[in-house]
Amino acid sequence: MKQFGGNVLFLDRNDINTDEIIPAKYLTENTKQALAPYLLEDLKLDGFNPKRDIAGKKVIITRENFGCGSSREHAPWALETNGIYAVIAVNFARIFRQNMFNCGMLAIELDKKSIDDMFRTFAGKETECKIVQNDDGSAKVKLIAGSLSKSYQFVLNEFEKALIENDGWIGYADKKY
Repeated sequence: MKQFGGNVLFLDRNDINTDEIIPAKYLTENTKQALAPYLLEDLKLDGFNPKRDIAGKKVIITRENFGCGSSREHAPWALETNGIYAVIAVNFARIFRQNMFNCGMLAIELDKKSIDDMFRTFAGKETECKIVQNDDGSAKVKLIAGSLSKSYQFVLNEFEKALIENDGWIGYADKKY
């Protein structure tokens, strides 16, 4: 099972689409790993430089409708090959969210008030994220910056939890069928 949590990359924008996550010109690459250098290459966000800002980040916190646009597995793969196994947002494009779980990754939805609080409290600081999942399906995101820390609750349904525990759809299908 993947390890969830680590240093946070804050992307303060709504509607980051799959073409910004991984540009379409790279969809012909033959391996997931070949996508790694191109993650967020076309994302336009003031002060953001993918060559400088992605290294060492393990979690993305963003706003609304992350992963909108074209449906493709390449977007979660590009995140995965960079060691980013969790994205936290108000909501996601439906197919992108399912593709994340199918890859054994977390697409965590939190209410707008919690996301706003995360940006207000932690953006611009070196922030670590810890994701704790409990046996009952409840879970929390804990953000830590120096002596400051806050937790935010979320819930995984049984199928999402099973996909995470089996490192995605293929592991789940191998175990189940």
